[in-house]
Amino acid sequence: MIREAIATGDTVEQAFETACRELGVESHEAQFDILEMPVKKKFGLFGGTPAKVRVYVKSSPADKAAEYLKKVLGCMGLTGVEVTVSEQEGGALLSLQGEDIGFVIGHRGETLDALQYLTGLVANHVDDSYYRITIDIGNYREKRKETLESLGKRIAAKAVKTGRNCPLEPMNPYERRIIHTAVQTVEGAKSWSEGEDAARHVVIGPEEGERPQTKRYTGGKGGRRSPQGGSRGGRGGYQRDKANSQPQQHRSQAQAQPQPSQQSAASQPSAQHKVKAPLYGRIDVKKNNQ
Repeated sequence: MIREAIATGDTVEQAFETACRELGVESHEAQFDILEMPVKKKFGLFGGTPAKVRVYVKSSPADKAAEYLKKVLGCMGLTGVEVTVSEQEGGALLSLQGEDIGFVIGHRGETLDALQYLTGLVANHVDDSYYRITIDIGNYREKRKETLESLGKRIAAKAVKTGRNCPLEPMNPYERRIIHTAVQTVEGAKSWSEGEDAARHVVIGPEEGERPQTKRYTGGKGGRRSPQGGSRGGRGGYQRDKANSQPQQHRSQAQAQPQPSQQSAASQPSAQHKVKAPLYGRIDVKKNNQ
């Protein structure tokens, strides 16, 4: 992007300084072209023309980004912040230095990421091409990268050991790439992203997928109470609870049903109702008619 201004003056130097003031830049930051050389007046009264120059400044995307960032920080009450521009391949790094600027980072870098996003939009409108802008304060980016790498390796080792998937908190694309790269160094672990927009997060799990989990119950004294009201921990407690859990109606019917010994005793007639019979049967005596 090129900004330019055309100015005139009695001399080329005067015209150049006038154009620089219009652009708001220092003289060493601008370039100029001489359009017309000054012509002195004849006899100091007639004719003559002033010098005319064209002054222009080439603004890079990094310069526009730094200019915009200073304005935003000024609106936030930070007027004494120094912005250092470091050109990189395909972008630039803007390092902030000053007093009491730690709050610009925000919770886990959220405020810093928002400023970086807006500044990147301004830089990409300069040449209508992709230009990556990174904003850093006190080497925060490098420290955050080391923390995420350690987190990714630790969670990957845990997922391989337990056989379960472990989801992480939502992160921006830059931090998710750091996690994916760290997980690739752990054997038997894999990672992928789930969710949409601000809720997109990384999930780490074993390569073969989640293993089925089995539930185990411990016995012995002090065991948990069973749903039927008994204890599963004692010896034979569950069998007793199962027996005691029979409906009351069944137990009453069982009690009302007579036992076989009782039935045999009831079917025999009592001693009082026995028929009396002679010991040797009936003997008929023949009487002598004589």
